[in-house]
Formats: sequence, C-alpha cells, structure tokens
Amino acid sequence: MRIGFVLSSLLPLALAGCLSGSGDRDRQSPRAAPVPPRSASRPAPPPQPSAQTRQCLADLDRDRVEYRVLRDQSFGGGCMVVGAVQLLDIGVPVSGLKSMRCPLARSFSNWVRYGVAPAANQILGSELVRIESYGTFNCRPIAGSARLSEHGLANAVDIAVFVLRDGRRVSVLDGWRSSDERERRFLRVVFESACKRFTTALGPDYNAAHANHFHFDMGGRKFCR
Repeated sequence: MRIGFVLSSLLPLALAGCLSGSGDRDRQSPRAAPVPPRSASRPAPPPQPSAQTRQCLADLDRDRVEYRVLRDQSFGGGCMVVGAVQLLDIGVPVSGLKSMRCPLARSFSNWVRYGVAPAANQILGSELVRIESYGTFNCRPIAGSARLSEHGLANAVDIAVFVLRDGRRVSVLDGWRSSDERERRFLRVVFESACKRFTTALGPDYNAAHANHFHFDMGGRKFCR
C-alpha cells in the first residue's frame, strides 16, 4: 500500500516536471531565421550621357549616320574614353576608325560628306570611295612632349590617303607638294574645310611629324596650320 501511495504521489510531480521542462524550452528565444544567401551583386547601371553628348547623338541620328555608342572607360595615365562612339557608316568607308568622342565624330562625318566628297568630284573629277586613316584613340603623349595627346582622349583623328573611283590614291605625303596641281589644290581645299570644322587642324606645313597625314582634334584653342 505504501509503495502504491508513493508512486501515485510522484506521478503528478513527474508530469509537472515534463510540462515545466517543455515550457522552459518554449520560453527560450526562438532560433534566428536562416539568412538567405546574398544575391549576386548587380552591375551598376551605365551613367547617363551628358546633355552635350545627347545632343550630339541626336545630330548624328538626324544626319542618318550609323554609329555604335561605346561605354566610358579609363585606361590610366589620364587616358580615357568618355561620351564616345564608333562610326559605322558615314557614306564613305574610312579605315582605322575606333573610339571617337561624339563631337569629333560629328565634325568628321560632316567634313567627309560636305567637304571632302564634293571637292573630289569638283577638283579631281572622280568620286571619293575610301579614306585611309592612321586611327583615333591612342594612349600616348604628344610627340616630343610630356603632355597627353588628344588621341589619348579619343578626341583626335589622323587622315593619310584619299582613294578615288578611278583608282587614284591621293596621299598627304605625296600630294601636298605634288607636281599635279589638282592634287595639291584638292588637299589644300579639304584641309581648309577641316580648319572650319575642327578646333585643331595640323598638316605638312606645321612640322615634319605631320608630313604624311592631317591631324584633326577638338581640344584646346583654335589652331590651323
């Protein structure tokens, strides 16, 4: 009888202990929810072009110039490409064109269309079918100087040869002082036209470094020689 009484007395305590223990667990701080894996960082949206660049692109569209907008890039040493395009079709193929700041591209396409092409027909009597350039962007200083060239900003282009429908190749190197008066006149007319469209225009009369090409850029102060 005593054993039964003891067991019967302990049973409620055991149950209370179970309930109490369960209650203690329930009262513990809930485990923190698992942190979801961090999603891969999204690339920052490209910066919006400046108002000047937007107007320039609108001008190219209006003139039906085919081009590709290039992303802004920095190459160190002050060299960078900002607000630039690559000209794809301006009516006449031009070799070597890469990054060009939009205002340079606009001036260049207008120069080819309204300066060079008409002069070829009127002075040389043949259609302009191709222009050969020495390129645009080049991260380097001005020759003989420590100052960064406008080429390092995609703000300059060098032009060397004009090719005509009849097969003639009129080069700056051979034509500037050619015995052919028409070639000399043609090169001087298109160079003078460039002086009106670009900030800087340099040719063979400037120095020996430009004996074989015209250099055009949109930087600095107005200068033509």
